[in-house]
Amino acid sequence: MNLNKVILIGRLTQDPQLKELPSGTKVATFGLATDRYFVDKSGQKRQETEFHNIVLFGKLAEIASQYLKKGSLAMIEGRIKTRTWQDQNGNQKSKTEIIGQKLQLGPKAKKPMAEEIPVIEEEEEINVEDIPF
Repeated sequence: MNLNKVILIGRLTQDPQLKELPSGTKVATFGLATDRYFVDKSGQKRQETEFHNIVLFGKLAEIASQYLKKGSLAMIEGRIKTRTWQDQNGNQKSKTEIIGQKLQLGPKAKKPMAEEIPVIEEEEEINVEDIPF
């Protein structure tokens, strides 16, 4: 039995780039950063960031380009694919990508408005000895 599946939750490192293949299929590409937090051998808290290349096709590509932007939180479920090619100088190149099959958008960033935050004012000071319990 074989399985090629990956689930990533992270933040976009750039706005999705939407292109169209000659067949008419839409393709969106973008970077996704995921963080790992851990304590090293010396007891210091550390953070390690991994960067992933994401590729979405069809309707997912259109949704990503419409609703996601740099810094957006997203969950990508898909498979790992490594492409290889030769550049113009004949050098062998390779790139590992996540081909997305499912996309879940993170929460929308909401800016707090001053009138949404209630102001509570105390009218008088409470004496602790007046509390019956």
